Amino acid sequence: MDTALNPKSLPKSGKTKAEDRTIEADVDGGNFSNFHFSRLVAKKVNFRNIDFRYSSFDSCYMRGCTFDSCDFTGCKFVGTNLHGAHFLGCKFDYAVFERTDIDDHVLLSNCPERENLKLKFARTLRMNYQQLGNAQSANKAIQIELDATEAHLLKAWKSNESYYRRKYSGLARIKQFAHWLYFKSLDWIWGNGESSLKLGRSALVVIAILALNDTLEFKNPALLSSYVNSFKEVIPIFLGINTSTPYTPLFMAGVTTIRLMMFGFLMSIIIKRFNRR
Repeated sequence: MDTALNPKSLPKSGKTKAEDRTIEADVDGGNFSNFHFSRLVAKKVNFRNIDFRYSSFDSCYMRGCTFDSCDFTGCKFVGTNLHGAHFLGCKFDYAVFERTDIDDHVLLSNCPERENLKLKFARTLRMNYQQLGNAQSANKAIQIELDATEAHLLKAWKSNESYYRRKYSGLARIKQFAHWLYFKSLDWIWGNGESSLKLGRSALVVIAILALNDTLEFKNPALLSSYVNSFKEVIPIFLGINTSTPYTPLFMAGVTTIRLMMFGFLMSIIIKRFNRR
């Protein structure tokens, strides 16, 4: 029988609180794991070989600091100013960022090695930059997130690495292949919601297929002019401007469905871009 949970009976996490502290001198080596730093101030301080694992930084000011070979595994940054901070060979596995001012170069030099951790790292930074309204950095994070997602899904069903073969075997491996195929399909169609150029390319492919069908059905396939004329004629059909066509209602219903889907994709891309600003 389940018993009521008594909050007082829960063991303490052992997290050490450090509130309203200031660091002025450089720090080389040290264990600051499982700390809760609140309103910590450190400006242009060098931190080297520091263990910050599972610590949290709340409303801290660490502008212009340099972190060399520091471990931020499982750390959480909330409302912290890291503007101008440099990270050299640091570890950010499972780190979380919220409303934190941090330069986007951290994406290029300190991403976790494993693809699944890299996509989580890029995702939390993407959401962080969106909270700050930093559209340029958010776009960089999205690109890294998409690249890491593609690589992770590919390795999940194809790679012979022990990590992936232990985690994804049998039906799970087939499921990851389906996820990868779906991801690649959406990437080709509209760049997974990030590329209006790919969406335009997809629209041109659909129009070209319609033009080819029109030529084979109603014109002379041996003449180049037939293909050119068909291409010109199917554009207004695809856009819904010309409704008097020789095609069946079922065929036109399919064309209308594709047109509405692509229009919806375009609106989604536009809305995403404006929401980041």
